[in-house]
Amino acid sequence: MIITNTPQKTLAKAVELKGIGLHSGKAIDLVLRPAAADCGFVFVRTDLDPQVEIPALAQYVSKTGRGTTLSVEGVDVQTTEHVLASLVGCGINNCRIELNGAEVPILDGSSKPFVEAIQTAGIQDQEAQQEIFVVQENIHITDEASGSEILIVPAESTSLTVLIDFETKVLGTQNAVLHKMEDFPSEIASSRTFSFLHELETLLDQNLIKGGDLNNAIVYVNKTLDKETMDRLKKAFGKKEIAVKKNGILDNLTLHHPNEAARHKLLDVVGDLALIGMPVKGRIIATKPGHKINTDFAKELQSLIKQTRKTNAPIVDLSLPPVMDVNQIMDMLPHRPPFLLVDKILELSDTHVVGLKNVTMNEMYFEGHFPGAPVMPGVLQIESMAQAGGVLVLSTVPDPENYLTFFMKIDNVKFKRPVYPGDTLIFKLELLTPIRRGICNMRGYAFVNGQIVSEGDLMAQISKRK
Repeated sequence: MIITNTPQKTLAKAVELKGIGLHSGKAIDLVLRPAAADCGFVFVRTDLDPQVEIPALAQYVSKTGRGTTLSVEGVDVQTTEHVLASLVGCGINNCRIELNGAEVPILDGSSKPFVEAIQTAGIQDQEAQQEIFVVQENIHITDEASGSEILIVPAESTSLTVLIDFETKVLGTQNAVLHKMEDFPSEIASSRTFSFLHELETLLDQNLIKGGDLNNAIVYVNKTLDKETMDRLKKAFGKKEIAVKKNGILDNLTLHHPNEAARHKLLDVVGDLALIGMPVKGRIIATKPGHKINTDFAKELQSLIKQTRKTNAPIVDLSLPPVMDVNQIMDMLPHRPPFLLVDKILELSDTHVVGLKNVTMNEMYFEGHFPGAPVMPGVLQIESMAQAGGVLVLSTVPDPENYLTFFMKIDNVKFKRPVYPGDTLIFKLELLTPIRRGICNMRGYAFVNGQIVSEGDLMAQISKRK
């Protein structure tokens, strides 16, 4: 993960929507409420006593049939993907989604009503900064049964490409692209859910889609309609007349986009990947996606994030400009070559710093440590870590060039594995306590390829130059 300089966001105020559950046909009241930083998305079943909270996280997925269902101890919330997609697409990070039933209302079958409600409520910045999972290697999963696959590759920004192929004349191959998430409200949100007529008949046989009508679902007709089928559909949708237009769509619904089906599948991917629990930076390519593979992919990324948290290794994007380059570091630190042992500062906040040191064979200490088997001395790993920490400490004073930093104590130091020429050391230091009277307590880690090579607790004091 990296911590960005972007603040987390929530709603400025609560906003209410009313609608019908697609499958249950029941009236549902849904309220989107502001939520505290780091809360994420949480569904709240207000019709139960006591109320039940269901976090919008992949581990709570229980069904992926005609939508994504989340469950906690037998309590469900169904068709979660459209409202989650709207929150992600509007840049919201934290929201409580209260509803008085088991199903998110279908509304017009898209995310547009939710997006409009969010825009009406307004968006509020929060003090906490947003974490992002930055993809550093290709991640790929497939579902052999359905032929579905999702691939994410490293990229400088987040984008999505979706390809669908239903191998029918009325709806064959389509694709949709979202180049940046900021375009979601205008390019993707209005794309409605769709179904084939034969699927619709099956759902009617199962006594589902009680809340459906021809205004919240695009129905593709891939067979000849006889009078019996026509009469049944008229009754199901409360229509006096039903027709099939030239484009193969039932009734008089007009497409918002020629590739609306592919755009809606992209919408579903955005909503289902919200279950990862944090934004992801990378290029996502989904072929024949569905709720099952979408949520399986979310679980896969959750697992990688958990593993990363376990090692505590920061995920850095070396293609981005550093917060401080070596010249800016020398403007702050008194150290100079050959004893300047930090090359870049990649992240810097009030409580943490991430720095980088490229270890090359040109380091003077490799001449004697050791001839024929060069290894970076552990004490210099700690010194490099401390210099990165010095940037954190000196960034708290207005004139850092007039101060020096001195070690006071080093505790709990461990060396896990050797550091060799060619390695890139990434340092992460976090304040253990607030800086008081110029004294700083930090926990420091050094990583190579995401693995800890050394760690320790450092105490330092900043002192004005005499």
